[in-house]
Amino acid sequence: MRLTTTLAAAAALAVTGFAANAGNPEPAVMDPPVVVMDDTPPSGSSISSTYIIVGVLAALLIAAAVNEAD
Repeated sequence: MRLTTTLAAAAALAVTGFAANAGNPEPAVMDPPVVVMDDTPPSGSSISSTYIIVGVLAALLIAAAVNEAD
């Protein structure tokens, strides 16, 4: 009887140990892909530099026309 109890206990430990480590002992870790959202506004001015140059030239022409009239 003593041999049967020892064999039964050894078999139970072996099955428990095998079931606990079945497959990979570490769980698979699946990280989701990282998506970077770029919400920064575009750098630079929203107005074209051509309009600025034309505006400055127009202001100079108006100033020259006012000074010529005096």
